[in-house]
Amino acid sequence: MENQTSLKNSIFKSSATQKLLAFSSLLLLVVIFSIASPNFFTQSNIKSILLATAVNGVLAVGVTFVIITGGIDLSIGTVMTFSSVAAGVFITMWGLPTWLGLIGAILAGSLCGFINGFNVARFKIPAFIATLGMMMITKGLSLVFSDAAPIYFTNAKLTKHIKFSDISTGIVLGVPNAVIIFFVVAILAGIILNYTLLGRYNFAIGSNEEATRLSGVNTDRWIIAIHTLTGAFCGIAGILMASRLNSAQPALGQGYELDAIAAVVIGGTSLSGGKGTILGTIIGAFIMSVLINGLRILSVPQDRQTVITGIIVIVAVIVDVARRNKK
Repeated sequence: MENQTSLKNSIFKSSATQKLLAFSSLLLLVVIFSIASPNFFTQSNIKSILLATAVNGVLAVGVTFVIITGGIDLSIGTVMTFSSVAAGVFITMWGLPTWLGLIGAILAGSLCGFINGFNVARFKIPAFIATLGMMMITKGLSLVFSDAAPIYFTNAKLTKHIKFSDISTGIVLGVPNAVIIFFVVAILAGIILNYTLLGRYNFAIGSNEEATRLSGVNTDRWIIAIHTLTGAFCGIAGILMASRLNSAQPALGQGYELDAIAAVVIGGTSLSGGKGTILGTIIGAFIMSVLINGLRILSVPQDRQTVITGIIVIVAVIVDVARRNKK
């Protein structure tokens, strides 16, 4: 009993230290970019960072569940795009009510996640391969269903006075709606991860899937459920992206998965599974948004931004591996 209590306290302290380091890194980035450019810490740029974080943050929160199982999902970016295209097809082309089209978009993302989970759990396809295949499928389907052209939500309204674009860009108490939705989604995800059976088995599968299975848990069913939940978050991110642009852009999406996964890793979630927090992921998402935004303001070329992002991910993984080896 004493050993278990000591282990829990050690894990808690490690997680708290990781989040503190991540938050300190975020503050340091803000200070550095504010000093480097007077255009960084302005109201319009802060709003831009918040809106960017909302989309990437929802994706990161969703993929946190999969990464905690020790898996990976490379399809979240293109599933997000596919969901936004689905919303465009349902609302603009089919003429369905906007609210119904939004539900359809979330269901489209959930279906993609379900297929990912089914392939991983039942067919035992490695998550990397299964989700890579889904990434290519949804990328192609987005172009097919949209005829490779943007779908605009010009006349779409959620209610008589709320336009489709207001879902993301509307302002409540000075805060964009997309940011409010992001935090609501993050709180919901935190509740699911920490206070539900799905969250409990999520950690158990990531810590030791075989032991969890031998204890009588239907791990296949829970893996499918976890991937489906991740797909639903992709659907929400797709709605936020489409609303922000007031259009579904079928060519967007690929590359978003890298920023989301980077945010999760930076936030302290272990790629080996069994460890992770939603709060850490939120901090990681803000770090990625601030970093990308700051580099753009400083006119750092896109290719160099990608190199810097890759280096940060590798460093975060090295730190995680070193921490686990030390334990």
